[in-house]
Amino acid sequence: MRRTEETQLSGSPASTGFHDPNIKGAIKRILELQQPNGAIPWFENGPWDAWNHTECVIALSAAGYFKQAAHALDHLQHLQKPDGSIPGEYGNAVPMQDHTHMARTHTPLFHDTNFTAYCAVGVWRYVLDTKNLSHAKRWWPMVMQAMSFVTSLQSEHGDILWASEGLIGGPDDALVAGNASIHKSLECAIAFAEALDETQHADYWRMARQNIGECLRQNPARFDRAGHSRANFAMDWYYPILAGVLDKPSALARLNTHWDTFIEPKLGCRCVKEEPWVTTAETCELILALISVGERARAKTLFETVQSHANSDGAYWMGWQFEEQIFWPEETPSWTQAAVIIAADALYNTSAASQLLVRHMST
Repeated sequence: MRRTEETQLSGSPASTGFHDPNIKGAIKRILELQQPNGAIPWFENGPWDAWNHTECVIALSAAGYFKQAAHALDHLQHLQKPDGSIPGEYGNAVPMQDHTHMARTHTPLFHDTNFTAYCAVGVWRYVLDTKNLSHAKRWWPMVMQAMSFVTSLQSEHGDILWASEGLIGGPDDALVAGNASIHKSLECAIAFAEALDETQHADYWRMARQNIGECLRQNPARFDRAGHSRANFAMDWYYPILAGVLDKPSALARLNTHWDTFIEPKLGCRCVKEEPWVTTAETCELILALISVGERARAKTLFETVQSHANSDGAYWMGWQFEEQIFWPEETPSWTQAAVIIAADALYNTSAASQLLVRHMST
């Protein structure tokens, strides 16, 4: 799937956006995928979910495309259900159309807690970049209801169920990466609530966040209880670091212990340790984790590596299959572009809120 040279940017960035030439094609790709209703799917006629959509909101905000970011946040609010959840598809359930391309099909909707919670990060990023709290007040009900849904699925042990489907026949399970991401989402919700003097909500969410952190650090048995350990996934390795769950010594120890397991020299970060496949998004998220613990030199080296994953239009391929020596799948998803933009912004400190995902409130 390639873009044409004639595709133009939809709108112009605000003067506060950053203009790194490495991410120009990535921004263009997100803008061309955004639908008239504000939705940002994975790719043309592809799946949509709230987490990856919000990742694109963060990238658009970082790049100064505030109108498009706000339109995307309005879409999230429009889709929110009365219980506070924001249903979305699991794109990893999309089959392959052929050896190199994903099928253009949709998958069943789930009410995922991590996907729902992430709206708080998108809203708070918008507030910090635009310095316009009054404009963002219209999304307070969405964030409040989303966090109500998410925290309603927190167990007495502190972990949060992967989705409401876990209550009605799905696996009763909690995921390491998902809970770590919720930990960060709650941090942003707390900051938003405090900015609006909604202290009761902030206090409740602070306790929920502390309980998630304690569970992730001290009670690993609460995760992957369905018997399908995800420890072979890179996200479970770096997300507790990226989300600020661990103190710096513990984070560095975790990074170094598994570095050789997941890092393919001069190529990037494997998605799954057994697979000969490095992915752009996982590599960029790892870059954020490295920055968060002061490892900027390693982060910069990985970002330079990622540049080899760009196509002729400047958009980034999902990943590189290094046994077959091909970009695989031959797709340039919106959220892959967003990950590159966010990593570049944090690495080079180029926008107002560039450090949001790499600096954390105390645990």
